[in-house]
Amino acid sequence: MRQPRLKIIETLSTFTIEQLNTIPAGFSNNIIWNLGHMVAAQQGVCYKRAGLPLWIDEPFFNTYKPESKPERFYAEEDLEKIKGLLLTSLHQLERDYKNGIFTNYPAWITRYGVEIASIDDAVAFLPFHEGLHIGYIMAIRKLV
Repeated sequence: MRQPRLKIIETLSTFTIEQLNTIPAGFSNNIIWNLGHMVAAQQGVCYKRAGLPLWIDEPFFNTYKPESKPERFYAEEDLEKIKGLLLTSLHQLERDYKNGIFTNYPAWITRYGVEIASIDDAVAFLPFHEGLHIGYIMAIRKLV
């Protein structure tokens, strides 16, 4: 998951903050929201579902969680925070996984019909989910 995240950060490095905030016709969100959502979804799927505290703060999670949408203009500071979390959240997940903290993971079914019954299933699901959002980002970037 690191390499796609690094690549999308690199791909978007020449975009202005205005472009990253633009919601093209036919879309319900923008590039920066999709980036933040990748972090929030990882936290929700791995930590929240396991009954563990989020590694990110609750306001960040609520801003980018599933069913949310961009409610404001995201500033450069927001972008920098997201870029940092795209990498640090993976490092933390790796540490927590190796330390075996995900012991009470209940089974559930995603909106895509995928059953997730363990942290291993959750980690295996994340690249699929992030691939969808990187696809949205790649489509939006051609329109902004």
